[in-house]
Amino acid sequence: MGFAEAADVPVALVGDIDRGGVIASIVGTHALLTPSERARLAGYVINKFRGDVSLFSDALGIMKDHTGLDCFGIVPLFPAAGTLPKEDAMALDAAMALPSAADRPIRVAVPRLTRIANFDDLDPLASEADVSVVVVPPGEALPGDADLILLPGSKSTLADLRFLKAQGWNIDIRAHVRRGGWVVGLCGGFQMLGRYVADPDGIEGPPGTEPGLALLDIETVIGMDKALDTVQGREIGTETPVAGYEMHMGRTEGPDGARPWLRLDDGRTEGAIAESGKVRGSYVHGLFAADAFRDSFLCRIRDRHVAGTGYDNAIERTLDALAAHLESHLDVDSLLAAAR
Repeated sequence: MGFAEAADVPVALVGDIDRGGVIASIVGTHALLTPSERARLAGYVINKFRGDVSLFSDALGIMKDHTGLDCFGIVPLFPAAGTLPKEDAMALDAAMALPSAADRPIRVAVPRLTRIANFDDLDPLASEADVSVVVVPPGEALPGDADLILLPGSKSTLADLRFLKAQGWNIDIRAHVRRGGWVVGLCGGFQMLGRYVADPDGIEGPPGTEPGLALLDIETVIGMDKALDTVQGREIGTETPVAGYEMHMGRTEGPDGARPWLRLDDGRTEGAIAESGKVRGSYVHGLFAADAFRDSFLCRIRDRHVAGTGYDNAIERTLDALAAHLESHLDVDSLLAAAR
């Protein structure tokens, strides 16, 4: 609503009936908004509906009586949307409840950091038929039979680094490395792999310095400048194409940076690799969305006997199907009229 008021645009409420209490959610939200916010409401949408839509007609009248708003449409549940990249950490809570597939020989373990960010890096890996991605909740040890431990991004690297240690996951990770396992850190996870992370100006929280996992000979200083850009390049050694985006604050340097992971098209080298080759990190989100790179990387972890997934094409097909689904169940003309 703050954005809507700043940009002076109308708003449509979307109620997720799957959560239950959707009538109370729409009516209650309308009642609790400030008068200026309430005046921006153009209507509402009911999402994830199951069953006979005609049985919901009385509910539309109730919401009309209490809010004066019209419904832009009732959208049936579209299960394939679950394969799209997640934007809300609540999706990770649901994923943790799912049992891992016993017939998926490559096991990836991801510690569930409290300030986890950009975790759609996990989706391309989870899309592979022979890869099981296990998001490990606080209070549980990282599985000893994992092939790869992936440290994801974080909204506050120092705080999540301390949290990781408090869970004892640093001990699990070191044991995993001693067993010859792979470790990949992305963005904040990359920073955690180094000797320390310093935030002298208190940009992400109280000023301070925290010793890292010391699995890469690098150190990071958080600064005011924020890198925010799309990038393309190749993996050094395999020359496999990669693409993604950078979104981080901090400068990372150190001897292991002399073994970079990527060569970007703008001429920069990027990332760092330990002498063993099995611990590596990068600031580039979206690395694993590149089909050839993902397949090449997974083949280094374990011999594969399945065809790789065409991840980007699958996402585009799902988005196209979702667009058609929405168009058939929403009053698009009324939405566009409200937008104008």
